[in-house]
Amino acid sequence: MTGRYYEGFEVGETIEHATRRTVSEADNQEFCDMTMNQQPLHLDAAFASETQFGERIVNGLYTMSLAVGITIPETTDGTIVANLSYDDVEHPAPVFHGDTIRVQSTVTDKRETSDGERGVVTMRVEVFAVNREDEPLVCEFERTVLSLKRAHDATGD
Repeated sequence: MTGRYYEGFEVGETIEHATRRTVSEADNQEFCDMTMNQQPLHLDAAFASETQFGERIVNGLYTMSLAVGITIPETTDGTIVANLSYDDVEHPAPVFHGDTIRVQSTVTDKRETSDGERGVVTMRVEVFAVNREDEPLVCEFERTVLSLKRAHDATGD
């Protein structure tokens, strides 16, 4: 287990996630296929070439899902009870095939549950395309989780 217990989160702390991922055409295609999203902006090169983007863009929900996955090892791996919400999702810039993304999470709030046995932690997750000169922000959102407290971990770890 590499995740943090509730006590390990500090409000204001920014966690730079070490894992990066280059998004491939196959990633985008498979995600669109699995979710039955046939939006031509994601899949049809001819259609996308005539849009403001000039080429296909990666499905924004894939970008968000990938970002959550990248955050897991340093945040909630083995210490989460549940994801409670994803809020204020924005995609200020597109992700293109071949973009490499990096992710950082900033702890914005934490509080104990009313019974004191667990904690609620909110993080602002930001996703950047690092292969581009200006490293644009391509996705951001708040993720709120219900976290185990060390003293109440049922596994005894």
